[in-house]
Amino acid sequence: MAETFHFSISIISRGKSKSAVASAAYISCEKIRNEWDGEVHDYHNKKGLLHSEIFLPENVPIAFKDRTTLWNSVELNEKASNAQLARNFIIALPKELSLKENKELIREFIQDNFVSKGMIADLAIHDENNEGNKNIHAHIMTTLRPINEKGQWQPKSKKEYVLDKNGEKIKLKSGNYKTRKVELTDWNDKGNAEKWRESFASLCNRYLEKNNLEKRVDHRSFERQGIEEIPTIHLGASASALERKGIETDKGNINREIKKHNSLVKAIKNKIKEITSWIDSLLGNLQAKYDEYKQTKKDELENKEKDGVKHFVFVAEK
Repeated sequence: MAETFHFSISIISRGKSKSAVASAAYISCEKIRNEWDGEVHDYHNKKGLLHSEIFLPENVPIAFKDRTTLWNSVELNEKASNAQLARNFIIALPKELSLKENKELIREFIQDNFVSKGMIADLAIHDENNEGNKNIHAHIMTTLRPINEKGQWQPKSKKEYVLDKNGEKIKLKSGNYKTRKVELTDWNDKGNAEKWRESFASLCNRYLEKNNLEKRVDHRSFERQGIEEIPTIHLGASASALERKGIETDKGNINREIKKHNSLVKAIKNKIKEITSWIDSLLGNLQAKYDEYKQTKKDELENKEKDGVKHFVFVAEK
């Protein structure tokens, strides 16, 4: 059975009181001042950072390799109070691979899926477990706007006039002309989440196979795989840290109940298989005995018929 893995995607938006600078400071364990609102986000004492780097598409100014420069540029370019600032990913990495191999894996994923499409990507690899890479995962922030070689952010979309069958603009009752929004990139396509998850799973399996490991992952849910189990929930950094210290958490308790349920269901299914196998064996034995009994009776009947014919012939000859 292939395992599922944690792969969450969210949007960092001012409308949800989030900041790209704050998120970047958190994942990189740095201290960064947000020039949009003047707030300083200081995470330089945070532990667990294994690696961080920024990936730029071709022709993007090298200045954007600096995290402070990059995300303050994003913040200052967006004027709206509900502006969407970045796309945020949290992805569990295979703990069976070394840090070097996980770096290669996630770099290849970022290059193929984000940078090659024109996005800037900010990567940080974390491991909150001080005892080894038991909770190794990647944080990735990607930009939402295209950027040109001068470092100027470009529009995400444009409006175009809707035309009638004669190619004429359609005038509304308000006096304005009917328009529609046209996306200038495919970065917001609804099917991207599935493509990104599938791409990551494929890369994981290639790296696992290359290292002669039996484990495989599947981007599909248990239900889509036909697995009748309840998946556990993602603990997150805070709950994981408490659980490692022996402190029970709500999320940890939920996962323990899920594991108990799955274990019980598995045990019941195995017992049902045993009983079904025993019944099949019993029915097979009974059928064999019955067939043997029928054959014996048939043979007895045939022998009686032969004896009757012999007796009739003997009497006739007399």
